[in-house]
This record gives sequence, C-alpha cells and structure tokens, in this order.
Amino acid sequence: MKNPFNARAPTFDADAINATIQQALTSAGLDTTAGPLRDVTETIRRALGTGCMAAAAPGLARASVIDVAARVVPAGKDTRARRGPSPTIRDTQQEPSSFETCAYSNDAGMRAYKVYVPAGKSEGQRAMIVMLHGCTQSADDFAAGTQMNRLADEHGFLVVYPEQAAQANASKCWNWFKPQDQLRGAGEPSLIAGIVREVAQRHGADPRRIFVAGLSAGAAMAVVLGETHPELFAGVGAHSGLPYGSAHDISSALAAMKGGRSGLPGLMSFSDGAGTSRGKAIQAVPVIVFHGDRDHTVQQTNGDHIAQQAHDAHGALAGGTGLLTSTQSGVSPGGRRFSRTIHADTEGQARIESWTLHGAGHAWSGGHTSGSFTDANGPDASAEMVRFFMALPRAGSA
Repeated sequence: MKNPFNARAPTFDADAINATIQQALTSAGLDTTAGPLRDVTETIRRALGTGCMAAAAPGLARASVIDVAARVVPAGKDTRARRGPSPTIRDTQQEPSSFETCAYSNDAGMRAYKVYVPAGKSEGQRAMIVMLHGCTQSADDFAAGTQMNRLADEHGFLVVYPEQAAQANASKCWNWFKPQDQLRGAGEPSLIAGIVREVAQRHGADPRRIFVAGLSAGAAMAVVLGETHPELFAGVGAHSGLPYGSAHDISSALAAMKGGRSGLPGLMSFSDGAGTSRGKAIQAVPVIVFHGDRDHTVQQTNGDHIAQQAHDAHGALAGGTGLLTSTQSGVSPGGRRFSRTIHADTEGQARIESWTLHGAGHAWSGGHTSGSFTDANGPDASAEMVRFFMALPRAGSA
C-alpha cells in the first residue's frame, strides 16, 4: 500500500479543469455560447484563472465530512448561541463580506484555501490572520468552530484558511513532523507562505501585520512558519500544538505528542540540506500559547516547550536582558479555570503569553459547537489571540 504521508497533491491546471467542464456541458447538450450558461462558464473561467471562486458570505457552511465521534464538546450549554459570523449591516456604500475558495500551487504541490473578507471598505491596509486547521478538519469546519470570521467582521482583518489535502496526509494533518516540511523554501511551509503572499498582494494586506495560528497539527505548523518565515509573520498563535523540531518522522511525532522527550536539549535535530543542523528555534517571533492540562492527544508539556523556545529566542535577541514574567489566574464566564503567564519586554510589551486551561482536553478553547474539537467553556482563545496580535507593534517598526 502506498504511504499516504509521502504522497504529494497534484498540480493545479486551470485550463484542463475548464476544458473538462466545457466538454461535460457540451456532452449534455447544453449551449455555453449564449444565454445564462455563457455567463456561468465565463465566471468559472475567470475564477479558475485567478485560482479563486468568490461568493457572498452571509454565514458559514458546515464541513461535509467530519469525524463526529472524535468531537470534543463539553456537555455544558454554550450561552453565546451564535452560529457562523454575525450578520453585517449592508447598504449601498458598503462592500459585502465574501468567503473565497482558492487554490495555490508551486513546485511542492497544490493546496486549496479560503479567504474571508469582512464587509465594508477598509481604511488603509488590513491585518491578516492565517488559520491552520487540525487533523480531519476543513477550512469551513475550522472557521465555524473558532468564529474567527465573526471577529474579522468586528475588527476588519482578513482571514486565510489553508486546507490540507488528503493526498498529502490521509488524516488531513499538516506534516509538521517531516524534515522537508520544517524548512524554509520547501514543502508545506513554502505552500502556505506562497498562499499568504498571494492573498496579501491581491487584497492589499498590511505586510507588517500578518499572523498565523492553528490547532494541534495546525499549531505545530504555525510554530514552524514562525521559525522558517519570521519576516512574513509578525506573531504566532499555537493551540494544543508542539514546539519546533519536535520530530522527524511519524514515530517520533507520536512520541512527542505524548510528551516523550526529556526537555528542550533533547529535541530532534535534522539537516536543512545545506549541512546545517536544525531543530532549535532561534527566531524571536511573539507567540501566544493555549493548552489544556487534560489534553491526552498532545500532552500539555508541549505547550510549555513552545513558550520556552520563544523565551530563549527572545532572551538571546535581548542580549541576555531577558523578559519580565508575571502570572495571573482566573475563571472564564463558562466556568473554566485558567492560568496566564505573560513574558514582557522592559517597555511592558507582552512578547509571549502562555495559557494553561485547567481541566480542558484537546479542543479549541471558547470555540463554537458548530465546529469540531471545540470547548465552549472558554476562555475565548480566538478573541485573546486577536487581542494579542493587534496589540503588537507593527513588525519592523521601532
């Protein structure tokens, strides 16, 4: 049996897809040269030419195939009672919101992705948050669970949802554990970075306010992107993820998920192809971490290691000055106890936040029950990540 972890997605051939559609319509006896079908086929052709198919987005569609048995949803009632993004006020002077379906390809393969553009015209360049789903999830499912599109409506930023291909990973996990997918200019980091640059150019995003966040395997890949593309991402959000360089194959990935390491000095090392040993994070990118201390899928010690890697990198950047640390505790409106550790620079700017969710499992904190792997008891990880990101100084500014 062919190993699905080594498979690559096919390249995106817009001309071939368009020709297939035309042939199918002609075979069905439909005239695409005149009338309504002419407009339809022309729209398809233009969309394929840009790699995107845009649609108005009054709400979010549910994922068609999600492993319901694997859902992690507490029995408590979600008092927020919302589903999909909040309705937006539209008038003749406002642009409607949209949720575009797109595709991007390079030498590493092809990945589909979705872009949420909030309603209204932006005054200046918009910030952008890239959201990487977990295993078995889709862009629509992750958008519904995290409610990031609702927050985009409130704050006016773009949201990008790259989608893992089943051909690249049978469980639709991002391949954060493969050496070629932990390096700059190769594999999945190059695909996601390419998507981000494409969207930023198309929509005029602020290049100094682009952030990446994810859940589980998506969080691990977000950490990889912060390390491999620090000039592109101004901040990283990792929910139930793993530190950079944790693994080099499936076996070591499973061991790392279960906390199978003796500490940061024992993290895996691998070559970047130029003879340089990698496996230690050195980029001082701001990071916010969420992890449940009852997470039996990815042990909570992994969240601690993400924060420690970031702390070490910031300490090295500061020339040994280090960061000032404070810890707070509290209870979310849904009854979830949490501890929040903040590492700030000498000017009081938070560079690292680490949230420990007491009693929580492997699920997006504060997520909506319309998405999989969510914990409605909070605190709201999406809102806190947005707060953290938007409070950061623009990347590259003094």
